[in-house]
Amino acid sequence: MAGRKVIFRAKNSVFVLGFFTFTKPNRLSMKNKITIQLSELIEAGILSPDKAQEIRLFYQKEEDQSQNRLFAIFGIFGAILVGLGIILILAHNWDDLSNSAKTIISFLPLLAGQGFCAYSLLKKPDSQAWKESAAAFLFFSVGACMSLISQIYNIPGNISSFTLTWMLLCLPLVYIMRSSIVSLLYIAGITFYACETGYWMYPKSTPYIYWLLLSLIIPHYFELCKNRPHSNFMVFHNWFVPLSAIISLGTLATISGEFMFVAYISLFGLLYSIGYLPFFANKRRISKAYSILGSAGMTGLFLFLSFKWFWEELQTANIVFSTPDFFAAAILSLAAAALLVWKINSSPVRNIMPAEVAFLIFILIFIIGFYSPVAAVVLINLLVFTIGVLTIRQGAFEGHLGILNYGLLIITTLIICRFFDTNISFVARGILFLLIGFGFFFVNYWMLKRKKSLRLEN
Repeated sequence: MAGRKVIFRAKNSVFVLGFFTFTKPNRLSMKNKITIQLSELIEAGILSPDKAQEIRLFYQKEEDQSQNRLFAIFGIFGAILVGLGIILILAHNWDDLSNSAKTIISFLPLLAGQGFCAYSLLKKPDSQAWKESAAAFLFFSVGACMSLISQIYNIPGNISSFTLTWMLLCLPLVYIMRSSIVSLLYIAGITFYACETGYWMYPKSTPYIYWLLLSLIIPHYFELCKNRPHSNFMVFHNWFVPLSAIISLGTLATISGEFMFVAYISLFGLLYSIGYLPFFANKRRISKAYSILGSAGMTGLFLFLSFKWFWEELQTANIVFSTPDFFAAAILSLAAAALLVWKINSSPVRNIMPAEVAFLIFILIFIIGFYSPVAAVVLINLLVFTIGVLTIRQGAFEGHLGILNYGLLIITTLIICRFFDTNISFVARGILFLLIGFGFFFVNYWMLKRKKSLRLEN
């Protein structure tokens, strides 16, 4: 048929038939591809045999690590599913068993988990997949055994004490098995304990022990930073640790809850500064949880405080300086200030991000708010606007559309917030929204055009 020709290109493994293109499945593995290409380079005299062998070993190591990670992931999920399956099977026939049989069955998963861990340490000491799978199975076996024994013999207690005991019993697994999955489960468990004790349980109590429990996992976190800084477990720890601290900090609130705003702003400032340490400089963006959480948390809280009602109520607040709220605010502010001073002394001032000093400005605004709510409202709005402008400037300087649009979003959100506490006509609001929309379009168009021109120049 005219205009329809069949073309076969063996080299690129592509078939073109008419107006449709089909890619032939490539049956060569990555290892074979690299071997063939290296052989061609050696024959052409471009590469020496020794260098080719080094390259081959490097890619083989990368492929083995990828396979080990996949095996570890499926092993962990398999261990969890097997444990849950055993629990469900036993639960179906549980009422028909005697107490002695129930007790024996309750300990069987625990013993099996210990056996798997012993086998992993003795027979598979170099297999992280075996260690993680066995440790995850034993972690859930401990919780299942505790709950079953408590149910069989009617041992009194609450979910808070149960979770605390469970986490303390499983903490040694993190260091004996060098298990990062148990570390993540432990962080989730102590966070639940803090929430249950400090937020949901009545009468409420302050879970001070949570901070000690969190510090006990820090050595394993540092070990990950040192030995496996690019691993997926490292990425998860970068999110779990700060999120746990952010969620649990509110449990320290008492009669002087206003100080918790200073505590949270200082915590976000501390996290933001940590996120811009040299350690995170060349990491993937998903690994930069500290800077993301610090920036988003600080900006969100500033926007919340940009309304005048908070500052009006601050004048009538019951302020007591001998409370956990004040001590939390003081400790976190000193920690953030100490890190900021260290960064100023160890690196050029131009490397200090503007948001890193925002917590100090907020402390000054907080003090002013006790005497003049109007001044505090104006200053906090100016602070948010400045952060948005500087974020846009940073995005334009780095040529990063995400950062640039984030700055535009901050300013847009600030303008929307002002619509709720100011008397502006609907026509004026509509015109302002049109201007913001055109601003988004123009700035993004300018950035894309600039990036395109830079590519052409290079």
